Amino acid sequence: MQTEIRHKPAFATLFTTLEPGDSIIAESDAMASMTSNTSLKAKFNGGFLTGLLLKFLGAESLFVNLFKSGNSENAEVVLTSNTPGDMIAVELNDSELLLQPGAFIACTVGLTLGIGWAGFASWIGREGLFRLKIKGTGTVWLGAYGSIYEKHIDDEYVVDTSHIVAYEPTISLRAGLAGGIFSSLFSGEGLVSRLKGPGKVYLQSRSMSGLAS
Repeated sequence: MQTEIRHKPAFATLFTTLEPGDSIIAESDAMASMTSNTSLKAKFNGGFLTGLLLKFLGAESLFVNLFKSGNSENAEVVLTSNTPGDMIAVELNDSELLLQPGAFIACTVGLTLGIGWAGFASWIGREGLFRLKIKGTGTVWLGAYGSIYEKHIDDEYVVDTSHIVAYEPTISLRAGLAGGIFSSLFSGEGLVSRLKGPGKVYLQSRSMSGLAS
């Protein structure tokens, strides 16, 4: 399988070329176009029970789509996010990554999806009570509004609400004030997420809640 992310960072789009027998799993409604020799099969997102939990607790789709090429020639699938913004590919090697709601775009077949409790600190930080977990060996594609950048945290790092895309399980998260009470109330920053490492976090430069407000 060959993949390329084009039109970064404002309108990132994933172009995939599936060789005979190749397949890719994508978020429901992520497909923008595909060749006619591509087969499409909808299935529960991580299984029936996990799919229900992901939909009602993790703000993810109940179903994911499995795209597969035929046995004789290559097929093309073009995938996009439901908001304008960036997209990145993250390689997992028998490891795990925690995703915020809406970050998942697609993954290779070797990865499994699940859901986990994120905690009240995540909820206060507008990141949701639950988070999507993806683990195994393979590639996962993440999407977010704005551009996505990677940050390695050794100790503590402060992130504004709704700017976290994904992070490694070694990262702990708690909610707090941006500064003192007066500064937090009148600086416009208010509550923030305080991340403690070591580990890697993926952040987005813009937030939909900020745009809406």
